[in-house]
Amino acid sequence: MTPAEAKAFLEANHVKFILAQFVDIHGVAKTKAVPASHFEDILNPGAGFAGFAVWGLGMDPHSPDYLAVGDLSTLSLVPWMPGFARIVCVGHVKGEPYPYDARYVLMQQLERLKQKGWTLYTGVEPEFALLRRDDRGHIHPFDQTDTLDKPCYDYKGLSRSAAYIEKLVTSLQAVGFDIYQVDHEDANGQFEINYTYTEALTTADRYIFFKMAASEIAREMGLICSFMPKPFANRTGTGMHIHLSISDGKTNLFADDTDSCNLGLSKLAYHFLGGLLAHAGALTALCAPTVNSYKRLVVGRSLSGATWAPAYISYGDNNRSSMVRIPGGRLELRLADGSCNPYLATAAAIAAGLDGIEKAIEPGEPHNENLYDLSPEALKQRGIATLPQSLKEAIEALDSDPVIKGALGVLANEFMTLKRMEWVEYMRHVSEWEVERYLEFF
Repeated sequence: MTPAEAKAFLEANHVKFILAQFVDIHGVAKTKAVPASHFEDILNPGAGFAGFAVWGLGMDPHSPDYLAVGDLSTLSLVPWMPGFARIVCVGHVKGEPYPYDARYVLMQQLERLKQKGWTLYTGVEPEFALLRRDDRGHIHPFDQTDTLDKPCYDYKGLSRSAAYIEKLVTSLQAVGFDIYQVDHEDANGQFEINYTYTEALTTADRYIFFKMAASEIAREMGLICSFMPKPFANRTGTGMHIHLSISDGKTNLFADDTDSCNLGLSKLAYHFLGGLLAHAGALTALCAPTVNSYKRLVVGRSLSGATWAPAYISYGDNNRSSMVRIPGGRLELRLADGSCNPYLATAAAIAAGLDGIEKAIEPGEPHNENLYDLSPEALKQRGIATLPQSLKEAIEALDSDPVIKGALGVLANEFMTLKRMEWVEYMRHVSEWEVERYLEFF
């Protein structure tokens, strides 16, 4: 789309404001509303922001302005906000792309693939919880009748969310999302909406747009749409699985029907997989970046019978207890949850996978059994390690991984500093569980 075509698009759709949008280090959408008469300002020099006011931009009060420069290929309407459009931006400072911008970090990793003639395709599976608050401020599934112990695929649960689902799906379809299925997931009030994969940068852009739509449409209906990994202790957590494959423009280079392991993977895919497993600890920090994430990535069962979350550094064919599942001709990285920054998670996955390819890292044998049921001794015998079980442990793994840190560049230290602060705040917090257990215990 050229600037002239963009202006014609805005005029034809009666757009009054354009949201110049980027994300902070946490993957949270940040915007400025720019009147349509000043649309070209977003393209040059860019919408100006005081970078010190945004998490993770590495700026001080005296730093230069952070200029969000629009990517014309991302211009679209915002269907739930009549009169508004959105354009995704890349951060610039002093006329140059800014290395603290998460989207730019991903663009750099994608350039490494491009130099080899490759394109990474990704598809994500957004899960979310649709909730409400009671008079005391406590959260519950929005539908008071959604109480089954095993509610996955429940017709009633889906039916009673129809008004919300219809508005959300219609809004997304209006801007080009190819949505092919919707289901009630394994926790009460939990849903998943699936849409077709595309090249990795577009997938990350769309996931941010998905969260913007899902959250605001819920708010308009008096509800809460939450991407928190584990809002209920005894229920399945909220994930955001990432499917990955590489193409040369004609062929899926991850697919091979002659695979001797019968998983349908090429040698290139196995080496990419080997890199994911070799860098699992550091990857976890980017894919599961909150204290709450580690209430999801645990060994054990939920009320429905399974957590559906990986706890082990392993892979298998249709094995959902492993970190990586092989649906056939692609890899499903099951680490990520709804709190991740999709640009950083994807960039880290590329760096890990390319390291696996460059070093020809073998992933070992697949494990096609329920790993949740194995004892620590049985896991050790099979050479299966456990993923980090706390944010602190994951950040330590990231800090000791030069490959993933190198992919993030200057953003690595910014990320680790913020996450260590989050861990300290968490450790200082006195929870209700502690008060109830210890107040009169001694």
